[in-house]
Amino acid sequence: MLNNNLQTLMVSMIMAVGVTLSGCDSTKEDAQDPEAGAATTSEQTATDTSTQTAPTDTADLDGATAQQGTPVKYDVLAWGADQVEPITVDELDGIKATFGKVVSTDENSLDYASNPASKYRFMNTDAPYLDIIDSEKYLELGWYYANPTDSDKEKELSQNHAKKSYMLARQLMGDDGGKVLADMLNGQIIKDKTIGGQKIELAKCEFYSCMLVLNKAAAQTDNS
Repeated sequence: MLNNNLQTLMVSMIMAVGVTLSGCDSTKEDAQDPEAGAATTSEQTATDTSTQTAPTDTADLDGATAQQGTPVKYDVLAWGADQVEPITVDELDGIKATFGKVVSTDENSLDYASNPASKYRFMNTDAPYLDIIDSEKYLELGWYYANPTDSDKEKELSQNHAKKSYMLARQLMGDDGGKVLADMLNGQIIKDKTIGGQKIELAKCEFYSCMLVLNKAAAQTDNS
């Protein structure tokens, strides 16, 4: 009888140990499954984020897009039909009259070669500029050269400035002066050349600025 009881007790203990071990294995499997699920979720999140932040074909890597604009057009053919009265580089009042009303004057300015000069400004300081710089040796015309991305108003003012400069160039150098302005507006640079009896020190339009510099002293003696 005792032996039977011992056998029964030993069988019960063995079964209890088996159940306990089986429970431990099940717990380990359950602990591993969340990690696998988390890894899958993490991979999916990374994929979604990568898809959302990838740059588009129409944007740069930093998200910026290239600016576009309409080039400024200058109707020099129409301007050439207007009649002009010839003047010389020393007739400052006539030169200023072509550009319009002087808004401000700087008597302590400098000319092309850093000589003392007077600057006559025909636009307010917050508007695209139109200037005449006059010294003993040089006469300089300067105006704002609009960019394709500028506003319509800035482009219109730039066109008006160019038209006045075109007229003044014709007054000073005849029809050849008009050709000089047309070449400038087309991107040509002219240096050290006598045209229409006037010595051009420099003529160019670039980097938002046009300038036509005439050597007044050379014009009086160099008519080649």
